[in-house]
Amino acid sequence: MFNLFGRFSLIISFAFSSVLAQSFADFKRVQSESFTKFRDKKDNEFNKYLQAQWKEYTAYISSPMYQKPKPKLLPSLAQKKPQSVGPNLVVTLKPFIVKNLKRPVKKQKDYMLSFIFFGTSLGFDFDKQIKNATFYPRTQKGISNFFSVLAASDYDNILYNIKLTCKAMNLNDWGMYLLVNTLSQSVFKTADNAKLLSWFLFNKLGYKVKIALGVDKHIVLLHAIKGIMYATPNYMLGKQKFYVIAKYNKENIGNIYTYIQDYPEATKILDFRLKTVPKFKPNMHIKTVSFKEYGKVYKVSYKYNKNLIDFMSTYPQVDYKVFFNAPLEYETYKDIVQDIEQYTENKKASEALNFVLHFVQKAFKYERDDEQFGREKVMFAEETLYYDKSDCEDRAILYARLVKDLFGIGVVGVKYTDHMSTALHVPMRGDSVKVAGQKYVIADPTYINASLGQNIPKYKSIMPESFVYVK
Repeated sequence: MFNLFGRFSLIISFAFSSVLAQSFADFKRVQSESFTKFRDKKDNEFNKYLQAQWKEYTAYISSPMYQKPKPKLLPSLAQKKPQSVGPNLVVTLKPFIVKNLKRPVKKQKDYMLSFIFFGTSLGFDFDKQIKNATFYPRTQKGISNFFSVLAASDYDNILYNIKLTCKAMNLNDWGMYLLVNTLSQSVFKTADNAKLLSWFLFNKLGYKVKIALGVDKHIVLLHAIKGIMYATPNYMLGKQKFYVIAKYNKENIGNIYTYIQDYPEATKILDFRLKTVPKFKPNMHIKTVSFKEYGKVYKVSYKYNKNLIDFMSTYPQVDYKVFFNAPLEYETYKDIVQDIEQYTENKKASEALNFVLHFVQKAFKYERDDEQFGREKVMFAEETLYYDKSDCEDRAILYARLVKDLFGIGVVGVKYTDHMSTALHVPMRGDSVKVAGQKYVIADPTYINASLGQNIPKYKSIMPESFVYVK
């Protein structure tokens, strides 16, 4: 019996070894074939960089948005009706053409790959050879091998469909970043393989993106970005700073090994600006908020698209101007205009501006980000309307957006070391700041019951750290 068992084990061992040998032979064949079939001439040269000696780089963590903790509780004033001054302000509804999402008509089952992207069903076809790529061995050589397989594949179709989808859905660079990563994670379930596919696609799309090896032999994806990303590991590669976006607001990942050369003709850097709202499948909800003003209760109701809220919630901490200058979704904006218009009709400028200020102050509860989200989070105006709670910069962004859109008045964000407020370019008395030689009157959306020109006493004698211009 022992001999039979030994003989059986030996047969199994030989069979298993044979399978491994065949698999490894197939793997080597795919790799060797790919080297001779690069479809783009510049990939041959770039692959040499991937095989050359890489250097070690030290990580830095970008500074947090606030040097001091934001106040846990803010003061309030006894409500007092301010003087009514200025001309009557007219609320105008800006024209906006809503275009339907258009994608090539094709049944989802006909696609090789399909997934849901913020409520929208997407499908992609791609060359089967792409799935032959694998990060093996787990070294610099494995990265070169992976690149070689992809460079020899027919990747044009997948690039074309990424561009087509971004255009159809009106995605900005951040939306494109999320789309490429979601697609890559759908093709490869292994995180390192998915990151390598994303890196290849980003480069082919013309973006400055590098790949690196961490000390743990895992893949690190590095992006060049426009502006700054707070509380995120980053590396200075030549004259360009590259961020590990996936590690935003997380631990330092330490030293990495990577190359200095850019992929040929990859010159674009990730731009977080949200100039227009992405077009996701509608998932509309209605919210009503209320607040009390001089003994009367006012209600404001508006629709919002939960898919858009989910997209916005993915944003990391980037430049404040990104959040201050992002538009409201048109359905939300239209509803708010209609309600505020009826409450401010035939009102003087100061009354209308103070009404909107008190709406932002009192229709939402104050809570710091670390208590609500466990981390610092800046909200778009659309998000502040969605959540029941918000802190100073969220309210400042919402008030600035409403004032600019409803009345067309000049407004800036006013940043202190531990607080954010707003100021308006209006000829009124009260606490003010100088911005480029111009007087801007303080309007603090967090100072409960305060009206235009009333600053929190603590900040009256403090010079603001910076200003954010609102377009």
